[in-house]
Amino acid sequence: MRSWHAAGVTSPSPAAEPAGQRVVVPAVSVIVGTEDLLVDRAVSRIVAAAGQLSDAAEPGRAAADGNAIQDVQAADLLPGQLAGLSAPSLFGGGCVVIVRSAQDASKEVAAELARYAAAPEPEVVLVLTHAGGAKGKALLASLAGSGAQRIDCPVIKRFAERLEFLRSEFSRAGRRADDAGLRALLDAVGTDLRDLAAACAQLADDTTGTISQAAVRRYYRGRAEATGFTVADRAVEGKLPEAIEQLRWALATGVSPVLIVSALAQGVRGLGRVGSASRGRSADALAAELGMPPWKIDRVRQQLRGWAPDGVARAHAAVAAADAQVKGEGASAGYALEVAITAIVACRTGR
Repeated sequence: MRSWHAAGVTSPSPAAEPAGQRVVVPAVSVIVGTEDLLVDRAVSRIVAAAGQLSDAAEPGRAAADGNAIQDVQAADLLPGQLAGLSAPSLFGGGCVVIVRSAQDASKEVAAELARYAAAPEPEVVLVLTHAGGAKGKALLASLAGSGAQRIDCPVIKRFAERLEFLRSEFSRAGRRADDAGLRALLDAVGTDLRDLAAACAQLADDTTGTISQAAVRRYYRGRAEATGFTVADRAVEGKLPEAIEQLRWALATGVSPVLIVSALAQGVRGLGRVGSASRGRSADALAAELGMPPWKIDRVRQQLRGWAPDGVARAHAAVAAADAQVKGEGASAGYALEVAITAIVACRTGR
């Protein structure tokens, strides 16, 4: 039998743990952040640890062991409703109450949540999610003062953090990917964590061995090779036929012309920034100064071969003209991009 108490909830441990050992779940937890995937996973872990596996019950319905999950939005709660949600079930067993976006709670409901956290009910686990901004900050402070468990799920913004996220996803699946494969996956899928997690799961299930750049490109053929950044790379490297081919494929697969011209601008701007930096300094030393990952600096240094400062300046002008054409001044975005790519290649070769 599962035992519940106000300080937390204890539930039988997994079979892998020593017999009789129990896992304690805090009676009140607050998950802070706006990275939705990480927030949802944190909620699921608490629910599962409380003996309420997420696939064993639907919100608001009793699970097989008699416990119930109540999943509500804070903005929808009216004063007094929290007491009803956390009331003991007539059929016995515990209750898990999930209150999402607690920063949107009304003043009265926020006060109720704070009072509840100071004296939680037995047989109840309360889980709140909070965006973490200034809105609802007083509630966060009250929860912390009451000893609620806090779990932070900040937005993953930095390139290195995204790589680490991908590594952890493959590790969870018992797989390994090399750095080139991870970068190719980011190029192919983008930065949305849900999309990346789904891509990792698919690659883990559908491939064998180390997940390399070649494996990612085989799996996402076309998508991984026809992003705006690939078009830009081929252009600044002076590979005109490949750049045009990738451009046409990218446009055919729905890549926005605005994103492509933005990638071209970043590619040319990278040439200028890295080209003007000291050649004697390592990529690691320049990373913070230039705001670029070391691997990107190394790549741009290779692309700089054949470029002179005046050529980079002319390429900047070509990209600026294309940007105006793509954003409304021209009749054909595709044609404007082809002209820009041709000009960039010509600037590199000096023709």
